[in-house]
Amino acid sequence: MSQGATPTLLHDWVAVIDLGGNHSHLVARKVRECRVYSEIWPYMTPVAKILERRPKGIILSGGPASIFGEGAPNCAEGLFHAGIPVLAIGYGMHMMTRTLGGKVSPGAPNQFGRARVHILDRTDLLAAIDEEAGGAMIGCMRHGDYVKEVPPGFDVIARTDDMGIVAIRHPERRLFGIHFHPEVEGTSHGQEVLRNFVLDICGCRATWTMESFVESIVEEIRQQVGSERVLAALSGGVDSAVAAALVERAVGEQLTCVFVNTGFMRAGEPEGVCQFFSSRMGKCFRSVDASERFLSKLEGVADPELKRKLIGEEFIRVFEEEARQLGEVRYLVQGTLYPDVIESVGADKQVIKSHHNVGGLPEHMQLDLIEPLRQLFKDEVRDLGIVLGLPPSIVWRQPFPGPGLAVRICGAIDKERLEIVRQADAIVCEEIEKAGLGRDIWQYFAVVTDTRSVGVTDDARTYGYAVAIRAVQSQDAMTAEWSRLPYELLDRMATRIMREVGHVNRVVYDISSKPPATIEWE
Repeated sequence: MSQGATPTLLHDWVAVIDLGGNHSHLVARKVRECRVYSEIWPYMTPVAKILERRPKGIILSGGPASIFGEGAPNCAEGLFHAGIPVLAIGYGMHMMTRTLGGKVSPGAPNQFGRARVHILDRTDLLAAIDEEAGGAMIGCMRHGDYVKEVPPGFDVIARTDDMGIVAIRHPERRLFGIHFHPEVEGTSHGQEVLRNFVLDICGCRATWTMESFVESIVEEIRQQVGSERVLAALSGGVDSAVAAALVERAVGEQLTCVFVNTGFMRAGEPEGVCQFFSSRMGKCFRSVDASERFLSKLEGVADPELKRKLIGEEFIRVFEEEARQLGEVRYLVQGTLYPDVIESVGADKQVIKSHHNVGGLPEHMQLDLIEPLRQLFKDEVRDLGIVLGLPPSIVWRQPFPGPGLAVRICGAIDKERLEIVRQADAIVCEEIEKAGLGRDIWQYFAVVTDTRSVGVTDDARTYGYAVAIRAVQSQDAMTAEWSRLPYELLDRMATRIMREVGHVNRVVYDISSKPPATIEWE
């Protein structure tokens, strides 16, 4: 199931062109909130390749670059002559302006923040937007450059007092540019701006729902699989559980779900997963204890990318062995999500990190992949789980990386540090759940760092590990903000970790947001 295989055949869709910014995924998600399918495409994608997929509209997502910078991203001019509506945001507006004959000037540095936007024309893009008190909507600006002169045929449809032109339009060609970012929380009425573009200007039908997705993807799976047998990689998390439930709905008893205990699971997790899914699926569920095998493969490995790639390959080899035991199995189901794909191969071809189920896959595989969630964000997967009738304990389970605790040990892996992180993580989870915050926090866990420090226990010098506690808020894992946990809760977790977990004499709390950090440490 390649990028956008089925949804765009059955649904109108909008292409989001990533110009190197951190917010392309936010634009795509906001479009989907209009019940219109969207996909993120790198800016260097040939125009013909995008157009052959017949998008109803194109959004240039913006980026941090200046058009005056060396090697600044650029799209082919043909994108603006394809007869398809275009909305260019931020840097995209500057690029479109200069490409089509307008003038852009560099402004004062650090010209960022909220500004009052005075709407001059409410015909289309800015239609039905109520002005805030004082006669202006609020727009979040993130660029130093600005449009000094619009291209031929364009109108100015909004200004600010100090920055001048912030929204332009070519009415006949349906080309629009806005200096502010409608996808971020700081912009008032941003969703209305995107809805006006997607539904009214592009004419998209609002048919993208999880109910319609189930219908289309189940039929596609049936056509792909036929009478072949299928294995599903089932970790117990929402992604793999939803993927398995979709395939089970499509092919029934042709599916066998396999849970692999890598030895990098959280405390009590293998037992809980096996108990739940064996009672639910009976003979269609299999459990494999490969903990010694994985630990042997990873022991002493310190490089995060190598960890992920080794784990990804070993997963596949285990499933290939299970397939041979079952006989005549052709397909393997994975719970790969859209953020996995985006992070494993970024818009500028820079890998953020190789997810074990994307960039960590071996080059040669004996099984063909089925990835029914590859086009979905995390919040959409949870909605899909509810539609499929999965229990809340699965749907709202906090995210857990495929490599598990292996990427929560900074540096080389060994049994001692693995046990440290497992015990510390159990304390963090227990205390947050006891505090009633389990559903309020996107993800929370402990990390064993590769830093050791001097401490004192029972009047004796110690030289132990520093453990970091991480808790974040997010919607789709593409961005995240650190959680403001109560000091009393942090104190309880730190005290218990240093008292109950051996070889630890220091606990720190990670207050880094994503970006520039990632959620996981490795």
